[in-house]
Amino acid sequence: MIDLGISKLALIGVVALVVIGPEKLPKVARTVGALLGKAQRYVSDVKAEVSRSIELEELKKMKESMEGAAKDVESSMQTTAADFEKSWADATSEYSSAPSLGNNDALSALGQPLVPDYRHPGKKWRVKQAAMPQWYKSRSGVRTRVQSGAARVARFRPKSRSSAS
Repeated sequence: MIDLGISKLALIGVVALVVIGPEKLPKVARTVGALLGKAQRYVSDVKAEVSRSIELEELKKMKESMEGAAKDVESSMQTTAADFEKSWADATSEYSSAPSLGNNDALSALGQPLVPDYRHPGKKWRVKQAAMPQWYKSRSGVRTRVQSGAARVARFRPKSRSSAS
């Protein structure tokens, strides 16, 4: 880079003052400053674009490595699942070859504990079963609105006889 010290800048300023003249020097200085600012912005934009492209390349490499790792995990899971299915088939083949006394009888004959067959409960747990209709609540006197203790006392307080005098 160009090494500009205070003495060199002063020399450039004196030469510019002599060559350009004192009337045009401020206008030329503003123009030079604007051009230098544009050049700096251009250089910073180029640097930002280069850094973005480098980051993009790094992200592409990272994506490829993650995809490779995912494929490795998928293949290992498939081989593990196949091994499990094979071992499960081997383990359950003993029970299927047992005498056909019924499912629970075959298990009890082999010394295994009896396990009841699964039966779905048939409940609709999302549906509220014990909902009371509004007309029944009003007829039977069930409270449907919340009322504070003070309001309840005021409601059922006997009327005073002061208005009769």
